[in-house]
Amino acid sequence: MAMAMASGVCHSLIAGEKGLLSSRNCISFGGSPSVVRVLSTKGRLSFVAVNIPKATSPTAVEEESSRIDSVPTPKVIIDLDSDPDSTIVEITFGDRLGALLDTMRSLKNLGLNVVKANVYLDSSGKHNKFSITKASTGRKVDDPELLEAIRLTIINNLLEYHPESSSMLAMGAAFGIEPPKEQIDVDIATHVNIYDDGPARSLLVVDTADRPGLLVDLVKIITDINVTVQSGEFDTEGLLAKAKFHVSYRDEAIRKPLQLVLANSLRYYLKRPTTEEASF
Repeated sequence: MAMAMASGVCHSLIAGEKGLLSSRNCISFGGSPSVVRVLSTKGRLSFVAVNIPKATSPTAVEEESSRIDSVPTPKVIIDLDSDPDSTIVEITFGDRLGALLDTMRSLKNLGLNVVKANVYLDSSGKHNKFSITKASTGRKVDDPELLEAIRLTIINNLLEYHPESSSMLAMGAAFGIEPPKEQIDVDIATHVNIYDDGPARSLLVVDTADRPGLLVDLVKIITDINVTVQSGEFDTEGLLAKAKFHVSYRDEAIRKPLQLVLANSLRYYLKRPTTEEASF
């Protein structure tokens, strides 16, 4: 899978058992997303009938209902703080994730090296962690557009190989097979807080409804008022996005008047019903 940063993010896959299923998904920073799917058999368009077997007992029905209702919340964490030499990417989807070889291949197609990968289990499921660097420099990834491309690549792969995650992700409305059952109210979901974090920096915490291009927008809004983003972490948790940025102004912690300007600017842009075209 390849992703072009200037014109957008594109992803294609060919798979199928009895027919040929061709799918092409595109996320563009400069336009609207599109999804095109064609199913053909020996060069002719056709339809596929899906037979759903009837449950043979009430117990089977309960087990199937339990399985559907227990779809875990997908999580994608991009961490710039934990490792000074690489960017840490962590993916969690209960116990449903495999080896994620396709995701690793997609990251390499973005011009990245996966220098280390490990898996661990806890009560929330299986966590897949990758340490990645730029192939061209061997350094950690800190460019907002490339970080957003990494995030969207991983989410695209989740939607493709785990279609049951579609209704659990904000991007499922545009790129998945099933949109989220409920829409997040941006006014209610958006919270902006700024805390002191020593004499040289402050901690900015933003919670809001997720959408494509959000990471790029947040960094742009912050830097537009001359605040520097030093490092941080960006978490995608189902329909929500949670960002933690270490920020400073002229190598010092942000003082109260500028904190108010920054918080109000973020709330204003995040709560608007539409976003500027330049933000994608």
